[in-house]
Amino acid sequence: MVKFLLSVLHVSRSPTKIVINYYLLWEAIVNKRAKNLPADARRSATVESVIQLAGSQNPGDITTAAIAKHMNLTQGALFRHFPNKEAIWQAVMEWVAERLLNRIDRSAQGIESPLAALEAIFMTHVEFVAEHPGVPRMMFGELQRAEPTPAKRMVQTLIQRYGERLNHLIEKGKSSGELSSSLDNEAAATLFIGTIQGLVMQSLLSGDVQRMRHDAPRVFAIYRRGIGSDL
Repeated sequence: MVKFLLSVLHVSRSPTKIVINYYLLWEAIVNKRAKNLPADARRSATVESVIQLAGSQNPGDITTAAIAKHMNLTQGALFRHFPNKEAIWQAVMEWVAERLLNRIDRSAQGIESPLAALEAIFMTHVEFVAEHPGVPRMMFGELQRAEPTPAKRMVQTLIQRYGERLNHLIEKGKSSGELSSSLDNEAAATLFIGTIQGLVMQSLLSGDVQRMRHDAPRVFAIYRRGIGSDL
């Protein structure tokens, strides 16, 4: 590495060559730092950078050049871990699915009341979005795409797995008498997710992501009354 840097700096007095070689020096240093990170760590850092960028701009406008710049990398270093932009988007959606499902599972763990477990999941989901406002922007963007991309399929899988968890709790609530016995499970699960999406949309429109935390308890109270038992 030292010999390479010395060779880069050993140039003629031409200003053009000096500029070029200083650029090569910078690129060599940046790429050397990228190599020092394990592959998994670099992939995770890339995913988190994309989510951060999506929180402040249209995800469709995020380029690989912008991602590399945000991470202080060259695009060459970035593409050593991802073959293309689609692979990056897929990794982001996989990250979201894993983290979100793990968090809602932990939030409901040990709670005997199905209704209380649903509330814990609701609040945890809202908190997750408040912490990562770029996530819903990317999910909405992927679901609107006409073509069946790997990232879009991952979002659809996430929604399906999320719905299965809700359906289990709803059925348990009906059996225990906490929820109305005539409740439509699928409609109740759809409304649960749709209510969170509504909170997200309102917060994005107002430009205040933290508004979700304030509104969530009141909104869930209305949902709870709608699905609760009449007894």
